Amino acid sequence: MDGNQYIDYLAAYGPIITGHAHPHITEAIKRAAETGVLYGTPTPHEVKFAKMLKEAMPALDKVRFVNSGTEAVMTTIRVARAYTGRDKIIKFAGCYHGHSDLVLVAAGSGPSTLGTPDSAGVPKSIAQEVITVPFNDIEPFKEALEKWGGQIAAVLVEPIVGNFGIVEPKPGFLEEVKELTHQAGSLIIFDEVITAFRFMYGGAQDMLGITPDLTAMGKIIGGGLPIGAYGGRAEVMEKVAPLGPAYQAGTMAGNPASILSGIACLEVLKQDGVYEYLDQLGAMLEEGITTSASKHGIPITINRLKGALTIYFTTEKIENYEQAENTDGEMFARFFNLMLEQGINLAPSKYEAWFVTIAHSQEDIEATLHAVDQAFYSMANE
Repeated sequence: MDGNQYIDYLAAYGPIITGHAHPHITEAIKRAAETGVLYGTPTPHEVKFAKMLKEAMPALDKVRFVNSGTEAVMTTIRVARAYTGRDKIIKFAGCYHGHSDLVLVAAGSGPSTLGTPDSAGVPKSIAQEVITVPFNDIEPFKEALEKWGGQIAAVLVEPIVGNFGIVEPKPGFLEEVKELTHQAGSLIIFDEVITAFRFMYGGAQDMLGITPDLTAMGKIIGGGLPIGAYGGRAEVMEKVAPLGPAYQAGTMAGNPASILSGIACLEVLKQDGVYEYLDQLGAMLEEGITTSASKHGIPITINRLKGALTIYFTTEKIENYEQAENTDGEMFARFFNLMLEQGINLAPSKYEAWFVTIAHSQEDIEATLHAVDQAFYSMANE
């Protein structure tokens, strides 16, 4: 870019798990361009892709395609409301679920970085339909259900948080959330826009062994092109038109270019050793960054899961949004700029993750760790 070369860990905020311009995906996109990128009707490729998603995530009895993760989450909420006849949802503080009005309440990632946790243009009446509780703390969740249980259509959660850094659920937390949600007659929605196919082929629900009622996906499943998908239990999904009263449609939804790109991406990710390789590189980064920080006296905490990690400038363990919010943003900004000057492209927010791709090499990791060491040296001597 502008004559500069970068080692990229932004990876388009997650989708580019195969690296840029992967040849198998590029060929699929070329094939779509040559045969037609949009018909307005279903295609056999769409059916094939839906079957691939269901094979990876057996909880997806039925699948529908949309154009983004935002649309996928937005629609799962609509479907849950149609199924339960209720209006309110519970979400967890700092978890970002796209830019639709209903979920821009106590959202992390971009809104937090910009200092606008509640976006302008969202009516207060809509925000009143959202109850926000801390992640990884079951007591406030119980209290919310006790107060509003009969009005809750769904509980929306990132099963592994990716929007105030990489944060895993405490043992038993999501299991209890699911149990209490069902006791209240509500549905549980997993927002797997970041996590689907990120940590293992079957998504976070496979890794954690927890089956949601509805799942929203995006990012990785498009292979770099715009896409979203949602699905879940058959009786819930049958509320979607034309079988049911919950309307959802989109001119571009399920377009051949995105579908073929997504199929190609999953074919790459299904190959042996992919996730082990990402884990190996992620471990190299974590070990090297930790060693360098200790050498230079830089206070950091690293949350890592396989090929994704977040560096927090604090010594505190990060398990929820409040803790992430209290980390040192000025130190992060200095670190970000020092890394960029050395050709390392990171997300420009302390809340975001580094994403390792299968295109990264051991040499890339070594070059990155050298840049980290230089950055920490500069910070320690300012």
